[in-house]
Amino acid sequence: MKRKYVPDLTRQMAICQGNYARLLKLLPQQQAMCREFDLCHNAQQVRVTLQVDEVFRYTSTVIMRQSQPGGSRWLEAPELVIRLYHDAGMAEVICARRRRQLSGVYGYPNPDMHQPDEKHQLNLYLSEWLNQCLRYGQEQEPVLLS
Repeated sequence: MKRKYVPDLTRQMAICQGNYARLLKLLPQQQAMCREFDLCHNAQQVRVTLQVDEVFRYTSTVIMRQSQPGGSRWLEAPELVIRLYHDAGMAEVICARRRRQLSGVYGYPNPDMHQPDEKHQLNLYLSEWLNQCLRYGQEQEPVLLS
């Protein structure tokens, strides 16, 4: 009998706290701004854009987009919507590609074919991209939005 997926909340919280710290390093002033980082590997370039979408007292929303100049028109560029909880010091992916908000656990199979631990995987994915931006990203000139 297959065991039901049970999220490891301690690990999930650690990932979200790490993502929050990384985002604060990449977006030190969260006043309606957009920052872009170029990453190069083996002559392949990827641009990661972090855009502050909403700022409130206890939360902020950031949109992370990836684009690849000359990339395939068949592959959809990843886009993550990230909620920062300032009072808890955590940042989590709340939805991907502007779809509905993610659930913590999905039954499988499901209509959208999400993995049972989809949210956990997306938070790890965010963590890896933020690490790449911090280590290897070449920041483009900050653009202030009015």
